[in-house]
Parts: sequence; structure tokens; C-alpha cells
Amino acid sequence: MALTLTGLMLPAVFAGEAEAAQEAAADSEEYSHYVDVSVLSVWASPEAPRNMDAPALQNPVQPWQWTESMTAADKRGLLGNLDTQALYGMEVEVLEEEGNWAKIAVEEQQTPQHETGYPGWVPKEQITESPRFELLQHADTAQVTEPTAFLHEDRSLETKSLEISFNTRLPVVFETEDKLLVATPSDGNKWINAGDVTVYEDENAIPDPEASDLQATAEQFMNLPYLWAGTSGFGFDCSGFTHTIYKAHGITIPRDSKDQARSGTAVERSNLQKGDLVFFAYNGGAGEIHHVGMYLGDGRMIHSPNSDSTVEKVAISESEYAGSYHSARRYLN
Repeated sequence: MALTLTGLMLPAVFAGEAEAAQEAAADSEEYSHYVDVSVLSVWASPEAPRNMDAPALQNPVQPWQWTESMTAADKRGLLGNLDTQALYGMEVEVLEEEGNWAKIAVEEQQTPQHETGYPGWVPKEQITESPRFELLQHADTAQVTEPTAFLHEDRSLETKSLEISFNTRLPVVFETEDKLLVATPSDGNKWINAGDVTVYEDENAIPDPEASDLQATAEQFMNLPYLWAGTSGFGFDCSGFTHTIYKAHGITIPRDSKDQARSGTAVERSNLQKGDLVFFAYNGGAGEIHHVGMYLGDGRMIHSPNSDSTVEKVAISESEYAGSYHSARRYLN
């Protein structure tokens, strides 16, 4: 028995996925929730979004329309209102509900704020329960390696469906030499160019990176405009940038800079190596940590500076953070 899909014969195991999901549903009353938009913005409260944030509150979201419509001052207005972001297909835990909003914890983002993951509020329509998607979590994973990539409706990759971010991970349903069929949380299967992803059995199968791998990944985002709380190829804040670069290489570090500075291994400034994270603090480096970059050697770092700037490589001594160096941490073995 086989199922014909877009002119492709798929194994019977995929033809029976719906039945298997239904059987699983019969055995359980609760399912995991997954992000159902390309990039999910997680807010401090349901009242936090402004009128200009409407493109980030719908399903589907319009991330470029949203970020490109904001001035630097508008972006600075997200401080204290937008807490983090999560990517398409990421698992979240629903903590509570209030009208059309849900308070969630992003399970892949470590923080002392909640034991499950980074907490905050999102519109309910942007997350979904999906027995079938949950069932496929054991499958191989396609991880997006381009800054952004498109899912397509058709095998010929002519009809675009959804633009998704770097480091988005979706279950593989079928794989050919130049394209893959992947599962989505609520919109069935979609096609993606094989050149836009790397396929892994699971996160543990991601090869241990060299510092040069981290640098090459980070440099893909040169000149990408900063976005407070951003964790995607549509825009990063400083710690969202370092968190995501490491996460893409199979290394999970805390979400926020002050927490990243408490993990890993302490490194003296005189012993910095490529790939180390360097931290900056108020009061000439003696106060609270407020910024992080990734060291590139020769006194330089790559970072996502602030709402007036873009991802850049810069000599630390010539940057606006020159007088506020605090410490460094190493996460590579």
C-alpha cells in the first residue's frame, strides 16, 4: 500500500500517519503545543504590543513588514515589552490562559525565570496542538542553515508557502537528492530545497563545532538589522544572536546575556580564543551585564549591537563597548 502525493509514491508508513495519530489521540487527552508561525514574538503581557506590532500578532506573521516599518526609536520601544522569540515548530508549554492569549514557556530557551523555559505571552492562534506533528518528532530533522528559507506547496518548488528562519527544525517525511518533504505543525507537508537545510537524526547527531564553524555561521548575518528580543534570521538582539549561533551547532546556552555569563567556563581576557563569548556591563564594566558578543581573535568580535545598528564585526577597543568589558566565557570543549 502506498500514497500518491504530488506525483510521488511514498511508503505506506507515511500513508498511515493519520491513522497512527488518531490512535495516539485515543491514548492521551493532552498534547504538546508547537509554534505555528514562522517566528513567534513572546510578550511581557497581553497589553504590551502596540498598534504597529500588528504584523507580529497574526497567523501567519509578516516579520519583514513588521521590522522594516519600525524606526530605531520604535524598536527601542520594544524594550520591556517584548521578551524573546521562538521559531516555527518549537515546542512550548502553556502555563496559563487569558482570553485570546496564552502564557507559555519556550522549552529550548534556558532561563532562571522558569524551569521549563523562557516565559511570556502570545496570541493563542500562533500556537497549536498537533498529534501528527508530535508523532513525527522521532523522525530525522531538517534544520534550516540559510538566514531564511521558503517552504513550498509543490515538489517543483515553484509555489512559495512560508518563509522560515535559520535554525528552524522540522521533521523529514521524505527526502530526495535536491529537495525534502517536511511536516509542519498545522499545515500538512511542505517541500523545501535540500540546499537550505542539513538533515540530522536528532540534535545529538550535530557535529561538535570548531570556532571557525561558529564564525562562519555568525557571518551569514552581517548587516542584518538589530531587533530587541530577536532570535531569528529576521532580526537578533545581542544574546539572541549568540544563543542561536550556538544552538544551531548543537550547543544549548542560556537565552540572556547575564545568564550566558554565569555558564560555560570562565576565561581571562588575556586568554581569549575564537568562539568565546565576551560580556560588557554598566559602570565601566563593573555593573550589571547588558551586552554580549562572540570573540573572533585579534581583539575583534561579531555582535548585534543595538536598535540603531546591524550585525557587525568590530575591534572591541574601537567599539562603543570598549570601556565596559566585564568578562568572558567558553562553551567549546
